[in-house]
Amino acid sequence: MDAPIEVSGEIAAPPLSVFEAFIDAEAHGAMTGAAATVGDDGSFTAWDGYIAGRTVEALPGEKLVQTWRTSHFPESAPDSVLEIRFEAIPGGTRVTFHHRDLPDGQGPDYAQGWVDHYLKPMDAWFRNR
Repeated sequence: MDAPIEVSGEIAAPPLSVFEAFIDAEAHGAMTGAAATVGDDGSFTAWDGYIAGRTVEALPGEKLVQTWRTSHFPESAPDSVLEIRFEAIPGGTRVTFHHRDLPDGQGPDYAQGWVDHYLKPMDAWFRNR
């Protein structure tokens, strides 16, 4: 397993709004530009099925914990664990992704992916609403 990664950034929206955009399939798809699904059992997909997992803890506007994997994980690799924290700051929310149990060699790519495929498009989406 790679070492855990932690990435954070600021989003121009309140914590509850940012949290809800993660767990609502339509909003998630709109802010990332790719299809997402959310099941009644906590299961989800994102990025047209590239990401799949299950929400295991949800504290609205504060924290979201999910099992998480992509289609690039080796079949033998266990799911990783993603914890997302939402902290109110002046003008919006500091979002922090703490991601652990990633397959060897994949951590740096996912660290950059959280910036390029989530933080930047999320902030733009909320600013343009």
